Amino acid sequence: MTLSVRIIPCLDVTDGRVVKGVNFTNLIDAGDPVEMASLYNKEGADELTFLDISASSSGHEMTLDVIRKCAEEVFIPLTVGGGIRSVSDVDQLLRAGADKVSINTAAITRPELIAEIADRFGSQVLVLSVDARRANTDSGFEVTTHGGREGTRMDALTWVGRACSLGVGEILLNSMDADGTRAGYDIGMIKAVRAVTSVPLIASGGAGSLDDFAAALNAGADALLAASVFHFGIHRIGDVKRYLGSAGYCVREATTA
Repeated sequence: MTLSVRIIPCLDVTDGRVVKGVNFTNLIDAGDPVEMASLYNKEGADELTFLDISASSSGHEMTLDVIRKCAEEVFIPLTVGGGIRSVSDVDQLLRAGADKVSINTAAITRPELIAEIADRFGSQVLVLSVDARRANTDSGFEVTTHGGREGTRMDALTWVGRACSLGVGEILLNSMDADGTRAGYDIGMIKAVRAVTSVPLIASGGAGSLDDFAAALNAGADALLAASVFHFGIHRIGDVKRYLGSAGYCVREATTA
């Protein structure tokens, strides 16, 4: 059976608002997360990703409240990431309405967390967010933290392989070089990661033209995440789905909302 390509809008949230910039800098306000979640649900998004990028750890309760409200508005899988450090954090998010969780820095700091979460909740709830950039590593790609501002000297392909062996169910591959540029997904990076893992791969960073979405799929992505092109009305979800459908890809029908 051919699985449908998933189109996933991403809400980068700080201080209760959706923001978007280029390479995680020069952030501008893009809207209210609950209103945007409702809109994307109506437009036919296949999933929704909510990433809390706020540096303030004191906002955890507020974030849970926003997630609860978003979950009430959507009838599609909701992935939540940002600040997850423990099995307890995952439990709280799932109880608040998340279907999946995305982890990054905490897994790099303590890889055993991957196995702990997978053992407790199942691999299907665990998405590894890999913020990678081109650098002088064995593969030419380095894992970063803190929105791409801090390097780890870890080879991205080595890290993906290790994380998958520990129980990650899905990879969210975000190109920090392409993020927010609308210059196209990092095709070389997608191909490289696809070659070392068979778990579902979500491409992120750089979506601009409709052709960019097809190029990422051709490179090996299973799902396509985008933010600014949807937030600022450059493309509607229906536009992307109709384009991909006409190109022969299996997509779930979008609405005309």
